[in-house]
Amino acid sequence: MTFLSTSPELEDAISHHFAIADVRVAQASDLAIEDRAILNQTAAQAQIVLRGRLRSSAAALDAALARLNAFALLREDATGQSAAPHRLILCSPRPAPAAPPRVWLALLLFIATVFSVLYTGTIIAIGEIGLSNPREAARIASDLLPNLWRGLPYALSIILILGAHELGHFFTMRRYEIASSLPHFIPALGISPFGTFGAAIALRGPVQSRTALFDMGASGPIMGLIFTLPILFFGLATSPVIQVSGGIVEGNSAFYALAKILVLGRFLPADGVDVLLNQFAWAGWTGLFVTALNLIPLGQLDGGHVTYALFGPSARRLVRPLLALVAFLVLFVSQIWLIFGLLLLAVGSIYAVPLDDITPLDERRRRIGYGLLLVFVLIFVPIPLSGEGAGGGLLTGLFGVLTWTSARNSLTRAAYRRT
Repeated sequence: MTFLSTSPELEDAISHHFAIADVRVAQASDLAIEDRAILNQTAAQAQIVLRGRLRSSAAALDAALARLNAFALLREDATGQSAAPHRLILCSPRPAPAAPPRVWLALLLFIATVFSVLYTGTIIAIGEIGLSNPREAARIASDLLPNLWRGLPYALSIILILGAHELGHFFTMRRYEIASSLPHFIPALGISPFGTFGAAIALRGPVQSRTALFDMGASGPIMGLIFTLPILFFGLATSPVIQVSGGIVEGNSAFYALAKILVLGRFLPADGVDVLLNQFAWAGWTGLFVTALNLIPLGQLDGGHVTYALFGPSARRLVRPLLALVAFLVLFVSQIWLIFGLLLLAVGSIYAVPLDDITPLDERRRRIGYGLLLVFVLIFVPIPLSGEGAGGGLLTGLFGVLTWTSARNSLTRAAYRRT
């Protein structure tokens, strides 16, 4: 006797939407690490496993199960039988409503981050002023607090870029009724060249479908880039080209190098001169860097969401080649990637698998997804920072770790607690 046979109403609800080939009691071996994470997150239990074929939409099946306080994990069947290509793991009860988000925490972190990026912008402003008036620059540096307003161009730009990125995620989650926290900005006063470690949204409930997962992952980078690109081009157009000798040099991606050629008429640095990034340009470069990190197609990163939505479980085949690439970067290019690489090694294969993992994306989203993977290739920076003051890459590597952490969610943390 199974859980299904004791509930004719439940059997009837399922059979209308799923052609049942066989039924058995769910066992631990039926659940992947992401499945266990979903159950741990929702305080649900797997009851039975049904093999067969989904005969209607996953949304219709979920609506029928909702009336009975149950939900389903829909997976491809590993046996590959054409007559029964799908597995339905019946779970109950349904997730309870998430607790209200902590507004006070989000507001406190936002205020702290505004102060932090104002400080960073003011340091950039002092450098600009020092080119023509070193005495005035020294005076400002000795009395920073009343001069923090000078950092407004950078502060407003980077908050706009990061805010657009996170709000893209946030409103997409609201659209799909995915429980989440508010966006949490992470200040980094004096310990990051960016003034911030990015921003975070915690996922507090399961994602229904690959479509929802794709939209959730893609919306942040797309919204961030919409604001990053004009800020970057305006910043490059208004930044001076000067003789350089030492200092921190920002790295080049293919897109950033092309942007400098388009705006400045040549590739820089060259012949002992380089563009001295003003506050707008530095915010734009930072926006590209953050977007590239988040688009790495692994695990809980935005790129991991997009890639899993595109390819399903086959996305895991990218894990080893990408980890090998990161190892190459650490050994032969820049140690900045060391900490980030270690974290990817630990959890880069853990994805935010949706409840419905059998319904593919539509063609329009697939084209957008391939476009985002191309964007990642174009904006990826192999050597983010170099030169004097780059700090051996450790602080910047820490920035990468925390940016990655901001893209993670409670699904991953729940998986750790259960395994």
